[in-house]
Amino acid sequence: MSTGHPLGIDVGGSGIKGAPVDLDKGEFAQKRLRIDTPAVSTPEAVCDVIAQVVDHFDEVRSDSPIGVTIPGVVQHGVVKTAANIDKSWIGCEIEKLLEDRLQHDVVVVNDADAAGVGELHYGAAKGHEGLVILTTLGTGIGTAIFNRGVLVPNSELGHLEIDGVDAETMAASSAKTREELTYPQWAERLQVYYRRLEDLLWPDLIVVGGGVSKDSDEFLPLLDLRTKIIPAKLKNKAGIIGAAVLATGVQNERGRHTT
Repeated sequence: MSTGHPLGIDVGGSGIKGAPVDLDKGEFAQKRLRIDTPAVSTPEAVCDVIAQVVDHFDEVRSDSPIGVTIPGVVQHGVVKTAANIDKSWIGCEIEKLLEDRLQHDVVVVNDADAAGVGELHYGAAKGHEGLVILTTLGTGIGTAIFNRGVLVPNSELGHLEIDGVDAETMAASSAKTREELTYPQWAERLQVYYRRLEDLLWPDLIVVGGGVSKDSDEFLPLLDLRTKIIPAKLKNKAGIIGAAVLATGVQNERGRHTT
């Protein structure tokens, strides 16, 4: 068991952010550190920045777990997809790469899954026992699915094919910016996307995260869905907090298996 606070690190397209997390409160235990993501964001370059974040919070050099998010599918420590990151990530054994670099156990997870775990434990989905889908609207669309509080990892439902195109290319927040859509125009696209999610999975709750969620009053009331849909509460803290929660869970599980 750890004696310090677990460290969560969220790897994004523009910045790599990290902070120790107080799991009792669901809050940062220290001020967050943010470092720009390298212009050429290969796994090795990103690992160098992650190492800077870890060195900044030297308390994790004890036995505190480290959780890292990646914007792609991560299976058994290996990155399988790279829709919005450098293609050299595909096939990268990221957990081994980081553990060799840091000389510390590391847990690497999908970024939307981490954000969803943060919202489930401390945010908009806290205490919900039904089927919950979290979506993050940003450069792409990330998704996390929970049934009775249990994560179904790497759902990647932002890549649903709708009208012959990848959904995130027409409905992500980046599409709104790129095409200079008004909120009502964008809401028409979100309506199509979220209705498809409803028809496939019949969720009890949809939580909308990503930076644009701060403007949720501009577009969520325009949607006509069967499912209750609400904005995320943790905003850009969700990934860091969720990564820390997941890393702690893995460390505790490993501890039970070794005792």
